[in-house]
Amino acid sequence: MSEPTAPSVPPTPPVPLSALLAREDLGLRQIAGPPAPDTVIHWAHTSEMADPYPYLLGGELLLTAGVHVPEAAGAGAYFEDYVSRIVAAGGAALGFGLAPVHDTVPRALVAACEAYGLPLLEVPPRTTFSGVARAVWQLMAQARLAELRRVTEAQQSLAAAASRPDPVPSVLRQLAQRLSAHALLYGPDGTVIASAGRAPVPDTQEALRKLTAVVRPDTAREAPASATDALADTQLAAYALGGSSGFVLGVATRRREPADHTIASVAAVLLSLLTGEHQSGAGAARSSALVRLLLGAAPAEVAGLLGSDGRWLVVHARPEHGTPDPVGAAALGAALGSPLIDLGRDVVRVLVPAGREPAAQPGWTLGVGAPAEPEGWPAADAQAARALARARATRAPLVRHGVRPGLTELVPCADAEEYARALLAPLAAGPALVETLRTWLSLHGSWDRTAVALDVHRNTVRQRVTRCATLLGTDLDDPDVRMELWFALRDR
Repeated sequence: MSEPTAPSVPPTPPVPLSALLAREDLGLRQIAGPPAPDTVIHWAHTSEMADPYPYLLGGELLLTAGVHVPEAAGAGAYFEDYVSRIVAAGGAALGFGLAPVHDTVPRALVAACEAYGLPLLEVPPRTTFSGVARAVWQLMAQARLAELRRVTEAQQSLAAAASRPDPVPSVLRQLAQRLSAHALLYGPDGTVIASAGRAPVPDTQEALRKLTAVVRPDTAREAPASATDALADTQLAAYALGGSSGFVLGVATRRREPADHTIASVAAVLLSLLTGEHQSGAGAARSSALVRLLLGAAPAEVAGLLGSDGRWLVVHARPEHGTPDPVGAAALGAALGSPLIDLGRDVVRVLVPAGREPAAQPGWTLGVGAPAEPEGWPAADAQAARALARARATRAPLVRHGVRPGLTELVPCADAEEYARALLAPLAAGPALVETLRTWLSLHGSWDRTAVALDVHRNTVRQRVTRCATLLGTDLDDPDVRMELWFALRDR
């Protein structure tokens, strides 16, 4: 069997050796090697081979009962060879079990572990090797859960920071706090635009600046998305933002935890969105449009600042699972080709230029209103809401509001609206009744689909529809009645 040239540590959360020694049920005792807090292990492996090197990946706590030890080992170099092979393979520590082969740990083994800096644990007779392995896996599971919880909490706090009035400084501050780091945002020319956290020493700042050049786009080569380096006891990392934008996120930390890269990558994505908007100048135009609206301008007067020919589509979207978040909403807007996003509690609304026909998006359910000029946006918003409700009820990824000439155009609008008000007058005091009746009729009288569309129980739908029939004094099973009510609800 060929020998690996270098140990390869398994991609698992490391467990401090001190945590294993703290387990009173195991009764382990360290009798040689460096202090336990300085050692981490990645798993436990049992072997009675005289040369365990070919069977180790690196990072293991190797467990042995000394079956392989020859009787004359104490007088020769056996233990030095044995320990040196474990260290060469990247083994993290050695556990020696007492009984039934050895009553005590051989002194020559203790001396060899001291000489090679390999932590040596004494495993008492009452503790099985399988019990030690199980404890390692339990500690690894706890470490993995803590790691996932840390990443989740960091993602939520970074997303919240990105929605603040000062998003870039807020994201940097949150990142610096989460990683106990110094975070810097570099512009395309290499200058520092913003920073957060305690500033590193000048040598570290210079090393981090040079590292950012590695990931900055260059026409002569293909730059990586991220790069890492170390300077003394400081860990450095750089992340390119927005592909060719030239912005770079730099991070300097005292130590690098397994989840740090994931957390910094989330911050890089958010900063990419924020700096991309700054780079394009579109953010300034939208800000100008908002200010003019707040100062009394009509939507039609500022629509040109939003970068369209005047006709827009309103899109309502809900994630298939959970509730929308800022990162997901921004990604959806990018996929639909528009930064005009409104993040609500349950629904994301996106204003899309009419020339960009929305397509179904994985993980989302969409409803699209008819193309509308600015003065027709409120009506298009209502259309998109109804289209989304229908999409959710029919389990379709995308539903468009259909607008085409029909029988309703044969009746003057004023007459149709007056007739609709009179017919639906008994329901005027109950908006929920009107919306339930509208949805129920649009879904061909399906109780279950209506319940899904309205987020209510199907019994609630039955009660409301029955109440509508009673107030209107009509038979809702009659197709003529349903048609008349549907036209009235459309014209209402």
